[in-house]
Amino acid sequence: MSGPEAEQQSVVLYDIEDKPPLGKAIPLGIQHVLAMFLGNVAPPLILAGAVGSVTGETTFLVQMALIVAGVATIVQAYPVGPVGARLPVVMGTSFAFLGPLIGIGNQFGIAAVFGASLLAAPVEILMGVSFDRFRQFFPPLVTGIVVMLIGLTLIPTGMNYAAGASAGPSAEGYGSFVNLGLAGLVLVVTVGLNQFFKGFLRVISVFVGIVVGYLVALALGVVDFSAVASAGWITVPVPLKYGLAFEPSAVVTVAFLYIITGMETIGDISGTVSATGRDATREEIRGGLVADGVMSVFGAVFNALPNTSFSQNVGLVNFTGVASRYVAGIGGVVLLALGFVPKVGAVVSAMPDAVLGGGALILFAMIFSSGARLITQNVELDHRNSTILAMSMALGLGVAFRPEILQNFPSEVQTLFGSALVTGGMAALLLNVVFPGGSVGTGPTEYTAGLEPEVTEAGAGAPSVDDD
Repeated sequence: MSGPEAEQQSVVLYDIEDKPPLGKAIPLGIQHVLAMFLGNVAPPLILAGAVGSVTGETTFLVQMALIVAGVATIVQAYPVGPVGARLPVVMGTSFAFLGPLIGIGNQFGIAAVFGASLLAAPVEILMGVSFDRFRQFFPPLVTGIVVMLIGLTLIPTGMNYAAGASAGPSAEGYGSFVNLGLAGLVLVVTVGLNQFFKGFLRVISVFVGIVVGYLVALALGVVDFSAVASAGWITVPVPLKYGLAFEPSAVVTVAFLYIITGMETIGDISGTVSATGRDATREEIRGGLVADGVMSVFGAVFNALPNTSFSQNVGLVNFTGVASRYVAGIGGVVLLALGFVPKVGAVVSAMPDAVLGGGALILFAMIFSSGARLITQNVELDHRNSTILAMSMALGLGVAFRPEILQNFPSEVQTLFGSALVTGGMAALLLNVVFPGGSVGTGPTEYTAGLEPEVTEAGAGAPSVDDD
């Protein structure tokens, strides 16, 4: 293979088994943490504010989220038996569960949140163990669509951060010139280093961009260190601090969410591995799904919400070309350190949203790019596949842009199918089964007797128009 096609096969500078020198690997690992940090701590922050029974427990819940994410990331990079993908999969608390778990917490109490998270987790473990049976339902067309939707649906979040307020346009200071300037500075430094430099400066571009933005924010006086002063020096994990309760309706709801995040994990693993110029193996996807489930059980025991793969780190792998699991493992160790030492974690938490937003925006866009690469390298965009791609993206983005279309449905349906990932991903999955021409499904295929195109004497395929 030569020419442009060969250049598309791999974008990595450090492959999965490569070990950069420690002096480079540590900042690269920190770069992974910076990419996912606020996304990991935001769900427990929101949960603590929304569920009355854990009001005042914010710091403890955040530290537990960091510790569990650190252990889970290390296990994904360095598996324990069948648990783990042996890939640079960075784990963290999933936003997908947040809305339903807040409802469960307010209705049944915080113990039911962790009870449902624990009891439903084997659903994703089962997805991993039995992956061979349903792998055919997740070809590159379906996983590529899921990855693209992950990236596209995260971009509004990146824009909110860049505008200086993750809470959205109603927040004070949203879109101020200071915030936009900080985000723009991080974006320009990051993209500039990545595109105009080579070697280590290129792969560390996100880290450098965020550090530059943080230093400028300090100079401008927009960093609030009050939380650092009040933070403690050590956190001691307390298993089952809030107990466990098992409510059937809560367990069923969370079980369905595990299926959806399982699809997201398949997409994340596929997007990560695609950077190396190949498809993910069944062992990698199986191990990643099992780790998602097992680490969510571990998280429930240690008072953390369900864990899953973080998509922004897929974008980081594709943007920087660093696919080393050794680097991701170091990121896991850094997360553990932040979890056990709250004062250090508070320094990172003090980073203005706009600084993170400048780096996050390009990473979210790169997730979309990795999904597009999955499809263009592995899928022939014929009439059938183009229709599936178009319909899935239209339905997924449609409910994201206009969630009001579901306003007459029950709130549970609105929460679930108001997600572009759920609606678009399910559409891709079902259309791939129903439309003729695929490798699975009940419809006729191009190989069904009587439907194969006839071969003319000249050797060209031409469909028969004979009525006989």
